[in-house]
Amino acid sequence: MYPQGRHPAPHQPGQPGFKFTVAESCDRIKDEFQFLQAQYHSLKVEYDKLANEKTEMQRHYVMYYEMSYGLNIEMHKQVGIITRLIFSARWFFPVLCGGVSDPGGQQQLQAQHLSHAAHGPPVQLPPHPSGLQPPGIPPVTGSGSGLLALGALGSQAHLPVKDEKNHHDLEHRAAPALRTPLSIAGSYPTPFAMMGHHEMNGGLTSPGVYAGLHISPQMSAAAAAAYGRSPMGFDPHTHMRAPGLPASLTSISGGKPAYSFHVSADGQMQPVPFPPDALIGPGIPRHARQINTLSHGEVVCAVTISNPTRHVYTGGKGCVKIWDISQPGSKSPVSQLDCLNRDNYIRSCKLLPDGRTLIVGGEASTLTIWDLASQTPRIKAELTSSAPACYALAISPDAKVCFSCCSDGNIAVWDLHNQTLVRQFQGHTDGASCIDISHDGTKLWTGGLDNTVRSWDLREGRQLQQHDFTSQIFSLGYCPTGEWLAVGMESSNVEVLHHSKPDKYQLHLHESCVLSLKFAYCGKWFVSTGKDNLLNAWRTPYGASIFQSKESSSVLSCDISTDDKYIVTGSGDKKATVYEVIY
Repeated sequence: MYPQGRHPAPHQPGQPGFKFTVAESCDRIKDEFQFLQAQYHSLKVEYDKLANEKTEMQRHYVMYYEMSYGLNIEMHKQVGIITRLIFSARWFFPVLCGGVSDPGGQQQLQAQHLSHAAHGPPVQLPPHPSGLQPPGIPPVTGSGSGLLALGALGSQAHLPVKDEKNHHDLEHRAAPALRTPLSIAGSYPTPFAMMGHHEMNGGLTSPGVYAGLHISPQMSAAAAAAYGRSPMGFDPHTHMRAPGLPASLTSISGGKPAYSFHVSADGQMQPVPFPPDALIGPGIPRHARQINTLSHGEVVCAVTISNPTRHVYTGGKGCVKIWDISQPGSKSPVSQLDCLNRDNYIRSCKLLPDGRTLIVGGEASTLTIWDLASQTPRIKAELTSSAPACYALAISPDAKVCFSCCSDGNIAVWDLHNQTLVRQFQGHTDGASCIDISHDGTKLWTGGLDNTVRSWDLREGRQLQQHDFTSQIFSLGYCPTGEWLAVGMESSNVEVLHHSKPDKYQLHLHESCVLSLKFAYCGKWFVSTGKDNLLNAWRTPYGASIFQSKESSSVLSCDISTDDKYIVTGSGDKKATVYEVIY
């Protein structure tokens, strides 16, 4: 009806006129839309900036609050020590205290004054976020000592400048999600993040933000007790472990650790009071010590340990290296398996239970099956799928089936005997990032970048459950003894879910995304690693902190030996670290 490209006729008197043609109107609408889009982008950037500033302010508040508490504990301890010394002197040396005329009288008056001051109205302490009240210090209120402690903060502690290393491959390729953000904003749910000052006791954000503070030697013990976390060589729960201590010290009545929360079915969060035996008993480690460093030469995205514990397999860019850790001081691998393309990262490697076969997957559509029993390891089969990458692998207990998490969201099920694809579980709407299988081989758990965790019935081949989260899932592990599933998320939280009940636990010691997670074979504890360079060991299921190690770079992968005596981690500084677990 309207010839294309025709210019509008000049307006004639008496005829209706049009101000704009259709094309001009569309251009005008397009310009307005682009303007609104630019305005929206500007507002979004401003909002993100304000959100980051808010999170930083919350962290600084928690840090100052903890330092105030630690300094006040130290002050009360010193007052108590002085009081006991004076009492001992007056009890054992009455002649000296009463026989000297003037100077002794002045000292006695001063001692009495100090004693009365120590037993008089106590100096007020703000409640500690973890809810742990030091023995011998009555609960008190007020702010005088807190202000005093904050005033001394500048001379006793400072925040170290964090060295942000630019591991390009680590940030953009080696993390479980290829598009992991470099900086992650605060992720605590709104009811938790918006609590008022009077609600902060036992309900603070992750105490990890102030673990790097430099604290003076005289208050190190109090600070360690206040923080509830420590370097690798220090046991933060000595009072819970040492035998023969009074019940008031070995039990935590009403204790509410600030990093572990119970979440009820209706979403209510409550700090968890740990039982007195949380960190004692058979199968519960005391700490772990580093015994070996394996210099792989590339970012280590996958690790696994042989059974019996002799070899460690580290997967990096284009190859898997085999290390003999039974030889002390071994600095070079005993073998190298070239897999995938040279520039593609290995994302997962799994040993079959007999230790004679290794399956490797990564940033390629092909899984490689290696025969380790031959004189020289060789590829005996390849499994090709339609997905461009494999993020994680799992092997059935009978070693007949391999499950691979694909970047397209599908879970591929492979028959290892016939080396064929027998089934695909479809449900994740984005990449499937992590996987674990139940001890009896009947149930599969998978996590994805679509913010969901799903369980699958392997006998019927169908999905059983779906758990929705507000963050991408980077790692998970199913407890070998059943019941509990631990999930590591981009938001830095670790959540421990019950397989049938709606209640769960939420753990807040990581400061950035949780990249790997593994249960000990006894099921009593598990470890998680993160982009914050931390290796954390937790008690199942409520998450009491057993020990912690700080590495020099992001810790991308981990594994535990079948006897629960060794831990291996792979990190962004191109090495794997072997720890011995001390019981």
